[in-house]
Amino acid sequence: MRSPLDISGTDIKEGNYILAVNGVPITTSSEPYAAFQGLANKTVEIIYNTTPSFERAKTAVVKTLEDESRLRHLAWIESNRKRVEEATNGDAGYIYVPSTGLDGQSELIRQFNAQWDKKALVIDERFNSGGQIPDRFIELLNRSPLAFWAIRDGEAWPWPPYAHFGPKVMLINGWSGSGGDAFPDYFRKKQLGPLIGSRTWGGLIGISGVPALIDNGSITVPTFRMYNPDGTWFKEGYGVEPDISVPEDLSAMAKGVDPQLERAITEIKDLLKNKGFKRPAVPKYEKRSF
Repeated sequence: MRSPLDISGTDIKEGNYILAVNGVPITTSSEPYAAFQGLANKTVEIIYNTTPSFERAKTAVVKTLEDESRLRHLAWIESNRKRVEEATNGDAGYIYVPSTGLDGQSELIRQFNAQWDKKALVIDERFNSGGQIPDRFIELLNRSPLAFWAIRDGEAWPWPPYAHFGPKVMLINGWSGSGGDAFPDYFRKKQLGPLIGSRTWGGLIGISGVPALIDNGSITVPTFRMYNPDGTWFKEGYGVEPDISVPEDLSAMAKGVDPQLERAITEIKDLLKNKGFKRPAVPKYEKRSF
């Protein structure tokens, strides 16, 4: 069985069999995870083996996890990053933004700081659950070069530092909404690159400022809605259309192929070829003597 365990520091390998938990054998008479009932975030003793047999089995003391969804999500992000890196020979980075709230801000900064010097970026905001209005997200991605500093004993510095000047694309889908609608809308308005995937779900209505009820219940009331600088309404209830439509293909994804990500790779490689950013060379030093 796949185990919700922290097995760092042991010789347990993926594919090993867990035979017992705290001395209780795991059998087919009950669901395997029943052995871990009530043991979240606790230290437990397991018996394991390379075969489904107690003969020559080993014992280890390990710590259980309360929730493995974060680990699985990180594994998905990392697999996408590696796919982009592999397909572009390391020229393009991949950044996943899960929301426009605190976790989304943290992830954007964390991943951006590790990849800002890539020649291009794939920004993935699929399944973005929203949060705040992502103007700061766009400001980070929309920095343009103001100057370069020639350094006596090293490579020239770009300014602002930690800014990305190369081409970008953004992945969107129908599970992105609220701030997840605004993010691609602003990305398009600033002409940062094409939107690829499927239309976002279109739920950008503000529901703040509603008083609580006397019984501690609550209701939601629309209190603010976005409209555009040209005086037109944002398409509430409709969402943001992609520039390049690529429907989700669950059959392909079940086989480990992400058609939307693959199209993003195709587009970013084309942008690198035709619209890549080239840093200016250091000018010839001036003769300042008289």
